[in-house]
Amino acid sequence: VDAVRGLATHGVMKWPEDAGTDEVQELIGNEVEKGPNYLADPSGLRTGNPPDADMAEVLKREAQSLEEYIDKSQVQKKIPLTMDGIQERINTVRGAVTMAYPMGLPEWDLAHMALEETDISKLQSTYLGNSLITNPDEATLWTCNKQFERGTLVSDRLGSKNEKTKIIAKLTPKDDGPPAREPIVSEAERNAMSAYYFKRQEELKRLADAEGEDDYLNSEWANPKGLKRNLQGLGDVRAPGLKF
Repeated sequence: VDAVRGLATHGVMKWPEDAGTDEVQELIGNEVEKGPNYLADPSGLRTGNPPDADMAEVLKREAQSLEEYIDKSQVQKKIPLTMDGIQERINTVRGAVTMAYPMGLPEWDLAHMALEETDISKLQSTYLGNSLITNPDEATLWTCNKQFERGTLVSDRLGSKNEKTKIIAKLTPKDDGPPAREPIVSEAERNAMSAYYFKRQEELKRLADAEGEDDYLNSEWANPKGLKRNLQGLGDVRAPGLKF
């Protein structure tokens, strides 16, 4: 997904030996090709020549569609994740890339490697390899900070066969240890709490502004009948159910 977004924003990747910011390349006397949609890549990895705005929008939209389909929020929406659904969206992304670059992508471009390369072990040398598990035998399944032993049932770990039980499980490479824990407070809950406290602060601020300089009128010493009540010994007398 990130590789396709890179295509849409900064064009294809440079040959690895030519990587470097265009500004530096020009300073050392190298010619930099600048097309009509040129936008320099700050990382220096891409040519800075993306497709036209319409095709760039298509690439971003299809990449977003794929990312949303595999997002964990689909669980709350009760939308199942299937290999057919993933493959369908990958094919759509591949078609969009072909439309944007009919001459094809260079073989060293990450988008080409991710979409066309059949030997995924070649991706291990790239940043994409950090999240790849190419050998199922080297994968481990974790939940509740505990590792599932191969050959055991889920009920052996959870101690229950209640089908309504829901867990969050993650796959990691065998030697990587347990994955990062899920946050205690979800993003939606955090946003709701922030909105509540912000609203509360605004209410307190509005009340403080409304009180203004007349607060002293509600004080005991500002009561014009206070002296008379004290002389009559009624200063501490309160009528039932009333507050002064």
